Amino acid sequence: QVQLVESGGGLVQAGGSLGLSCAASGSIVSINFMGWYRQAPGKQRELVAHITSGGSTKYADSVKGRFTISRDNAKNTVYLQMNSLKPDDTAVYYCNALVHSGLLVNDYWGQGTQVTVSS
Repeated sequence: QVQLVESGGGLVQAGGSLGLSCAASGSIVSINFMGWYRQAPGKQRELVAHITSGGSTKYADSVKGRFTISRDNAKNTVYLQMNSLKPDDTAVYYCNALVHSGLLVNDYWGQGTQVTVSS
């Protein structure tokens, strides 16, 4: 079993910055993709950014140039630095990881952390 524990988030004014982190623990051989998704009230969950073990990244168009995803493979941890935040960034942010545990490959999710951006 694998657990993803998120930290960070909170309330910030528009234009401000916040950082999120997510640490994976448990039966882990390797983690290919780690990423962040978000879900605003009444909307579908959407990809914010993901990063491979080799450091390749992908961002949603709405966050390019403002958010930066990074990871520490030795710590099985992924980070999301969010700058120039907008009210539209308000959502619950979820960590996601595609984990190899021996012969098994499973998709895991964190519990979610609230990010609220006030105007």
